[in-house]
Amino acid sequence: MNIPAKMSGAVLIKHGGPEALEWRKNIPMPSIGPHEVLLRVLAAGINNTDINTRTGWYAPEDASDKGGWSGALQFPRIQGGDICGRIVAIGAAVLGFEIGQRVTCPLVMARPTVDNPVGCIVLGSEFDGGFAQYCKIEARDLHDVTGSPLSNVEIAAIPCAFGTAENMLRRAGVTKGQSVLISGASGGVGLAAVQLACLRGAVVTGICSEAKFDAVLGAGASAVLARSAPLPASAFDAVIDVVGGPAWPAMIKALKPAGQYAIAGAIGGPMVEADLREIYLRDITLHGCTYQPLEVFERLVKLMNAGEIRPLVSKTYPLVQIAEAQRDFEAKTYPGKLVLIPDHGEQA
Repeated sequence: MNIPAKMSGAVLIKHGGPEALEWRKNIPMPSIGPHEVLLRVLAAGINNTDINTRTGWYAPEDASDKGGWSGALQFPRIQGGDICGRIVAIGAAVLGFEIGQRVTCPLVMARPTVDNPVGCIVLGSEFDGGFAQYCKIEARDLHDVTGSPLSNVEIAAIPCAFGTAENMLRRAGVTKGQSVLISGASGGVGLAAVQLACLRGAVVTGICSEAKFDAVLGAGASAVLARSAPLPASAFDAVIDVVGGPAWPAMIKALKPAGQYAIAGAIGGPMVEADLREIYLRDITLHGCTYQPLEVFERLVKLMNAGEIRPLVSKTYPLVQIAEAQRDFEAKTYPGKLVLIPDHGEQA
C-alpha cells in the first residue's frame, strides 16, 4: 500500500470545548519504531475519557497544570482511544502480525513498574490516538480481530466501554446468580456492563432515563429504574457505578452486607458525601477501577472473535464532524456509542 507523507485528522490544541479541536489536512505521517505498527484507522469511537482529557477534567481543581490522564497534557495531541484499524506497516522487530490484519487495542494500556504496580498509559492522552487517518501503536498492545463477525464500527465501540465494564465486574467479583445494580446503564459503559454481567449469569437492574429503558432491557437487564426512583435498601450484591454525584449514598445503602461497589467514572459529579458507618458496619468493599491487567482485554477479544458481545452504536459520523459528534455525546442524546469514520478518499 502506498502510504502518504501527510494525513488528515482532528488535533487538540488546548483544553476547552469542541472548539479546542482543530481539523488539519497536513499532519505528518507517524514514523514507526522497531516495535510499533502503523494502522489505517477504520473507525474510532467517542468516549468520556476523550471528553474529560479535552476539558482538563482529570486534574484536581488546585492543580497548576490542567492534565490529561496522568499529568499535564502535551499539545498538540491527536485524541481517540477507541479504534479499529488495519495494519499497513510493521516495525522491524515486530513478530506475530502481518500487513492487512484488522486489529484493535485497549484504551488503558498496562505499564506497571516497581514503584507503580498499577501504572498505565492511555491512548489519545499520553500519546496520539485514532482521531486521524492513521495511528501508530506498540505491537504488544494490539489484538487481531480479523475473523470477528463484528463490523469495524462495532469493534471501535468496544475498547473503552467494554474494557471499563469488564474491569469493574472483575474487581467486584460478579458471578452467576448475583444481583447487580448498574448506574448510567444506557451509556456505552453501562450497556457493556449489562451485557457482560448477564454473560456471567447475574441478575441485572439498570438505572437510566425512562426514554432509554428499551435499550437497557434489550441488552439483557431484568429490570430498569428511572434516575429519580428510590433505590431499595440492602438489595444488591454489587453496584457498578459510573455516575457518582448526589446519588452515591443511596447506591451504598442499596448494597447487601459484604457487598461490592466498583466505580470508574463520575458523570454525575466527582464530589460525594459518605456516611462511613454505612460502609464499615456492613463490611462494604469499595473498588476504584482504572488499571486494567492484560487478561481484561484478552477476554474481550475472545468474546469479540466469537461474536458473543455486540455494542449498541446509535450513530456514526464522518471524522471531520467530530465537534458535532462530541456535542451529541455530551448531551446524552443517544443510548450506547457514537463512532467516527475517517474518509480515506480524502487527499491529505
